[in-house]
Amino acid sequence: MATAIVSPTDTEKLSKLRAAVAALNQISENEKSGFIKLIARYLSGEAQHVDWSKIQTPTDEVVVPYDCLAPTPEDLAETKKLLDKLVVLKLNGGLGTTMGCTGPKSVIEVRNGLTFLDLIVIQIESLNSKYGCNVPLLLMNSFNTHDDTQKIVEKYAKSNIEIHTFNQSQYPRLVVEDFMPLPCKGNTGKDGWYPPGHGDVFPSLMNSGKLDALLSQGKEYVFIANSDNLGAVVDLKILNHLVQNKNEYCMEVTPKTLADVKGGTLISYEGKVQLLEIAQVPDEHVNEFKSIEKFKIFNTNNLWANLKAIKRLSRSRCTQDGDHSKPQGSGWNQSSSARNSSCFFDKAIGINVPRSRFLPVKATSDLLLVQSDLYTVDGGFVIRNKARANPENPSIELGPEFKKVGNFLSRFKSIPSIIELDSLKVTGDVWFGAGITLKGKVVIAAKSGVKLEIPDGAVIENKEINGPEDI
Repeated sequence: MATAIVSPTDTEKLSKLRAAVAALNQISENEKSGFIKLIARYLSGEAQHVDWSKIQTPTDEVVVPYDCLAPTPEDLAETKKLLDKLVVLKLNGGLGTTMGCTGPKSVIEVRNGLTFLDLIVIQIESLNSKYGCNVPLLLMNSFNTHDDTQKIVEKYAKSNIEIHTFNQSQYPRLVVEDFMPLPCKGNTGKDGWYPPGHGDVFPSLMNSGKLDALLSQGKEYVFIANSDNLGAVVDLKILNHLVQNKNEYCMEVTPKTLADVKGGTLISYEGKVQLLEIAQVPDEHVNEFKSIEKFKIFNTNNLWANLKAIKRLSRSRCTQDGDHSKPQGSGWNQSSSARNSSCFFDKAIGINVPRSRFLPVKATSDLLLVQSDLYTVDGGFVIRNKARANPENPSIELGPEFKKVGNFLSRFKSIPSIIELDSLKVTGDVWFGAGITLKGKVVIAAKSGVKLEIPDGAVIENKEINGPEDI
C-alpha cells in the first residue's frame, strides 16, 4: 500500500488532538492510544489507495473453494476435540435504530418469536449437546449495548454454554472545523462518542483479559461474525481445514452479485492476500472495482483467527509502541481493521463459501425475506427452501412507510409467499392481506394520499399495481 508523510499542518493538528484526548477521563489509556493512531493513519493517507498495477487475482491456494475442503471427521470424539478448540465471537455493538428499534439490534425478533441472539444461543447449545463439547459464546458490546445485553443474557443462565461479554473501545467524535473531540466541547453524552466496530476486535479481546482466559482453557481458534448475519454459523469443514493446515487467519468470501458491488474483495498484493475496500480504490478504477467480471468475490465479514497468533501480534504491537527504535510494521496497528489484518498472520487465506453463509438483516426488506416461506428455522438454523429454483434471493425495495419494524409488521396480515418472486418494489401507503402470493417482477405503487389494500389470497405475477383495479 502507498504511504504518505504527515504534513507539518497535520502534525500540529495531531499534537493538539493528542493533548485534548489525554484530558478525557472517560476512556482508558489503551483507548486514547488506539484513537490517536487511527487519526494519524487517516492524516498520513496510510493504507489508502493501492497501486492498481500490483493487484493480482488470488489463486485457489490463496482463496480456497469451499468444495475443495476436506470432509470433517466422522468420529464423534474427533469432532468433539475439534470443537473444543473453538470460541464463537459475535459483534454485538450495534443498535436497531435504523429499523426503528431501541436497544441492541441482536434482540430484534427474526422469526417464530426468536431474536438473533436466541438463534445464536440455540445453535451453540445444539453443538455442545450433540458432541459433548464446550464452545463458549463471546459478545463484543459497545457502550450503547453493554447494559442492556448484561440483562438480556441472564435469560440464558441455564443453557449449556458459557456466555462472556466484553466492551469494544469508546472513541470520541471529532468536530470537522477544528479537529477537536466533541466531548471536549461540553458534549459528554453518548452522542459525543462512537464504537469503532470490527477494527477493534483483536485489541479489545486482548485488553479485556478474555484472550488470556480463553488460551488458558486450551482454546485455539475464534470465529467472528456480525450478530445480524443469520448465515454465519459454525462450520466444521472450515475449522478442520484451518487446524489441519495451520492457517492463522481466514476471511470468508462469497460470489459477488450486482447487489454487492460496494463490498470489499480479496486480492493478492505484493505476495500476500489482502482485503481491498472501495475507499482504497483510485477514482478512475471505481467502476472496475464494482464490476462482477474482474472482482468476482466479496467479503462476508465472517472471520476466523488463531488465538495464539492474536496474542503474538498484540505483544509485537505493544513492543513496537514502547520502543520506537523497532522497525515499524512488525505488528498490527491498534486501529487496523480485523478485516485488514490478513497480511500480519502466517498462512492467511480466504475461503470462497456458499452464499447461504451470508444472510444479513440490515433492513425490513431483509426481514421480509427471512420471515417468508423462502426460509424455515430448524434447531436455531435458518434454512433456505429448496423449492426456490433461482439460487439468488429476490431483490426487495420497501418504501419509508415500511422502514420501522413496528410499521412493517402492522402492514402485513401475513408475509406473502415469495418462492417464485424475482423482484418487489413497494411505494406509498400499501397494506397486505393474508395468504398473498407474489411471482416474477412485481411493483406496487399507491397513488399519493390513497390507501391501497392488497386483498387476502391475491396472486400477483409480473404486474404493476397502482390501484384496486389493477389487482
